Amino acid sequence: MDMSQYLEVFIDESREHLQTINEQLLELEKNPDDVSIVNEIFRSAHTLKGMSATMGFEDLANLTHQMENVLDAIRNGKIAVTPELLDVIFRAVDDLEAMVASISEGGDGKRDVTNVVAQLKQIEKGEAVAAPQKPAPTHEQTYDEFEYTILKQSAEQGFHSYEVTVKLRSDCLLKAARVFMIFEVIEQIGEVIKSVPTVEMLEAEQFDDQFVVTVVTKVLEDELQKRIMKVSEVEQVIIQRVNLHRSTEEEKTTETKHEQKEEQQAVEQAVEKKQEGQEEKATGKQVSNKTIRVNIERLDVLMNLFEELVIDRGRLEQISRELNNPELHETVERMSRISGDLQNIILNMRMVPVETVFNRFPRMVRQLARDLGKKINLEIIGAETELDRTVIDEIGDPLVHLLRNAIDHGIETPDVRRAKGKQEEGTVKLKAYHSGNHVFIEIEDDGAGISREKVLKKAISKGIISEQNAANLTDKQVYELIFASGFSTADKVSDISGRGVGLDVVKSTIESLGGSVSIDSEEGVGSIFSIQLPLTLSIISVMLVEIQKEKYAIPLSSIIETAIVKKEDILHAHNQKVIDFRGKVVPLLFLKDIFEVPVVKEDDDFLSVVIVRKGEKMAGLVVDAFIGQQEVVLKSLGNYLTSVFAISGATILGDGQVALIIDCNALIK
Repeated sequence: MDMSQYLEVFIDESREHLQTINEQLLELEKNPDDVSIVNEIFRSAHTLKGMSATMGFEDLANLTHQMENVLDAIRNGKIAVTPELLDVIFRAVDDLEAMVASISEGGDGKRDVTNVVAQLKQIEKGEAVAAPQKPAPTHEQTYDEFEYTILKQSAEQGFHSYEVTVKLRSDCLLKAARVFMIFEVIEQIGEVIKSVPTVEMLEAEQFDDQFVVTVVTKVLEDELQKRIMKVSEVEQVIIQRVNLHRSTEEEKTTETKHEQKEEQQAVEQAVEKKQEGQEEKATGKQVSNKTIRVNIERLDVLMNLFEELVIDRGRLEQISRELNNPELHETVERMSRISGDLQNIILNMRMVPVETVFNRFPRMVRQLARDLGKKINLEIIGAETELDRTVIDEIGDPLVHLLRNAIDHGIETPDVRRAKGKQEEGTVKLKAYHSGNHVFIEIEDDGAGISREKVLKKAISKGIISEQNAANLTDKQVYELIFASGFSTADKVSDISGRGVGLDVVKSTIESLGGSVSIDSEEGVGSIFSIQLPLTLSIISVMLVEIQKEKYAIPLSSIIETAIVKKEDILHAHNQKVIDFRGKVVPLLFLKDIFEVPVVKEDDDFLSVVIVRKGEKMAGLVVDAFIGQQEVVLKSLGNYLTSVFAISGATILGDGQVALIIDCNALIK
């Protein structure tokens, strides 16, 4: 019997069952005596085992069967639920997810699960399971998506990435002290991204005589080696460059990659409505399920076609105005209304709940809390809030980064929290909600907050800001400094949140989506990171402006208002032309100079100014004339024009002209 026709349904349902198992295991950890939760997990595992065996995926069926045996022993009271036991089951679920991911990519779903099966059998027999052994340091490291993003971003900024294997002498007495000195040397010239074994294990001297650190620095290999070798009792230092071109096989082995795959397919699963041929009897009538599965690629094609329609709609509207024919005008108006309704329907079809991203965080938070010895309660609010799938695909990494940051640097350890009069368990809130044409995502923690004094001290030492300017900054402006490249206030190296190297990556990613990120914090009370995102990226409202004979588009989301300014009202401050706008000093940016537009006509006595903002900062963009508001389709400039300053894309106007879309975030420093 040919089973290939059922493969897609098998993959979809397997993911659903694994998601249920993950969620219920987290619930079981909170309520270890609740048998109903164990029954729910058992049912999902049993169904998954049956489906896998039917489809011929024996490895998948065997591992699920072994997990099922342990669950059966738990619900019959033979085994007690402990965090160590749940660690093993979570590892088994990770392997199951990897197998399903392999099958979905056309693989055979086979995987070496000898260790986890052996541990499950130990548990079934009632034997204690030892904590998993940390992998011995090898010269070829693997990186999760979080670390890989930092390394890639650093390379783009001109940094070198090295894997440094340090071997201490076998008779070294104070190994932890030597490790500390080595890290001190590296900290003077760069940043540590990853350490194997972990920093905690190195501090506790839980290693033989060698370890591997991944370092981001601007110095060359010889200089780095020379500095580390100066530390006494270092026998050998081997340095090699990090290979940022990962193979497909390496990507498959990282846990985060699996999580991303799961996220992407969960998105598809939410958008691809299931077509079920079953009929239900309700109130005496037969009601068929009126949903249909639609491939996400078809929705992308539909969106592209509609974008072309929007361009033609703009052309028709312009022709109608020029001809001034009442009948044509009426028809075009009606077509505009209908296409507007069609636009809303298509955009709604592409909307996906942020739950598809949020789903993977409870498991991640649990693991980080255990690694750091902290007690953390993650509250998720507004998971049903919807975003366009193009935005959903991009926000996963920034959110992971901010959550890691909140857990590592924000929430204190239980003993510190007790000393401060707080509850031992820290709370991290992940909240999403709509407001106008934007979605806001907030990450709030009740931890230590951000120290103004510490941030300023670090910023001054890094040369980011001068002491004179530091005194005049508001608290909000001080917090913004932690988004500077390579900025960190951490007292010691940490594997969890990337030593602060990545907060600038978070900011640039969010801004590339047309969004913004801000911070509010109170020392000793906690912090809130707030992300503002547009609902969709493809069709945006803009203000069309003219500069000499060229047309440009400025997104309405960045505009505060437009103004006409007399030339004599222009002031000068710090070699910059500024205006007084409602009591605030706003710098003027002359777009004809920035974009080097050829001068056709001279300026008159008045300036047309578009006041734009980025967070708390404002600027006045000087243009020659305002044309008016319009909905336009945002088109990429392609691979050859990726680095054009302050231009985020282009659009085709009704008369066939191309108007460049201005990136206000890049203009405001």
